[in-house]
Amino acid sequence: MRKTMLATAAMLTICSAAFAQSTVVVTDPAPTGSVVLPGEVRTYVMEQNTPSVVYDGEITVGATLPDTVEVHTVPNVDGYGYTVINERRVIVEPKTHRVIQVLE
Repeated sequence: MRKTMLATAAMLTICSAAFAQSTVVVTDPAPTGSVVLPGEVRTYVMEQNTPSVVYDGEITVGATLPDTVEVHTVPNVDGYGYTVINERRVIVEPKTHRVIQVLE
């Protein structure tokens, strides 16, 4: 009986370890006002050599940029555009020019 219990306990331990490796548990949501970007969006934007635009307004999440600011698309990913303002890379919604995130 004791061997059976030990074998069962060992099997449960192995199975739970294997299961844990393939499971992602999110316990801490993104901070208020920030968006978790797909990794390929951040990588793409950080790799681009886009000239910076001088802008007098404050660049904050939720602000809408004027239509005069050129927004570049992120290939193969809908819903994300970017621009570089005052040497800061800014992720925006392409249709509305609303700031989604300012990359640091």
